[in-house]
Amino acid sequence: MSKIRVLIVDDSPFIRKALLRIFESEPEIEVAGVARDGKEAIEKVMALDPDVITLDIMMPGIDGIDTLKIIMETKPTPVLMLSQYTREGAELTLNALEIGAMDFVDKSSAGLMDFSRLAKEIVSKIKAIAGSKPHPTFISPLVRGDIEGLKGKGIIDAVAVGTSTGGPPALQVLLQKFPAGVSFGLLIVQHMPQGFTGPLARRLDSICDIHVKEAEDGDRVEPGLALIAPSGLHMTTRKIRSSALGIEGKIKLEAEPINFAHRPSVDVLFQSVAKVYGCRAIGVILTGMGSDGAKGMQSIKEQGGFTIAQDEATSTIFGMPKVAIENGFVDRIIPITSMAEEILKRA
Repeated sequence: MSKIRVLIVDDSPFIRKALLRIFESEPEIEVAGVARDGKEAIEKVMALDPDVITLDIMMPGIDGIDTLKIIMETKPTPVLMLSQYTREGAELTLNALEIGAMDFVDKSSAGLMDFSRLAKEIVSKIKAIAGSKPHPTFISPLVRGDIEGLKGKGIIDAVAVGTSTGGPPALQVLLQKFPAGVSFGLLIVQHMPQGFTGPLARRLDSICDIHVKEAEDGDRVEPGLALIAPSGLHMTTRKIRSSALGIEGKIKLEAEPINFAHRPSVDVLFQSVAKVYGCRAIGVILTGMGSDGAKGMQSIKEQGGFTIAQDEATSTIFGMPKVAIENGFVDRIIPITSMAEEILKRA
């Protein structure tokens, strides 16, 4: 099998050397080239035709965002952004994912002297996105078409959504289609580094008719409200009361259990939703690498809920949906562009 050829783009000599060391120790990866700024990056993308690009988001001259735009317009290539958690950095990272970057690593989560701590994450993401086809989120004035006026029939109280790589653009496509006043609440787990889920929620809230916020402990699950689990904490639901009108629930955020690969975990959320809402729940698994969410989808299905997975064609990484599908836990497989319609028709 041929090696994954990576182009490193970063204005920091230290980061360039650190990435070189990381990739040189990986038998499945080779460094195709190194660029110190956006101008050099664009030239080397055209000359070297790399399989994957690691791209610093903050660079002098042509910055990471403008470099990414040019790459996506001239030679679309899988890109892993190297970000940093600041307010500006988080907003730029979300913008990059919208433009076509496939994933990102928060390089500020490790200091310069221990950058090697990020090696496993960087390498796994490089391998995951290699060979994938980047597709920018198409942003246009929302046209709801045949779902205009659909707000749900009141037979579903909670829609639980789990996603990882490629999730922010997918969530944008999904949530933008819901009209204000839908009859159900949405509970979302998006795998992201700490500090990024808040900016993601604010960004989605600014472009959606429904209200989107980062979840807080004790929040009510309410119609027309989407709650995104904060990075670093599991999100579960607790039943307040049930009546002929449906089930009322609230959110619990906690660090336990610790024996999960991800926190928040899609499985943890889905299993609690299955227990509280049963047949009045829909489970949705979107793009992402790994298998988080498959067991939770099984729980929702076993309790009488309906389960939906994003199809391969519109997934950035067809990992999480594929595992759930192959295990027989999915009722419908549909593109992200039709997901809102499907949910509204069944809610």
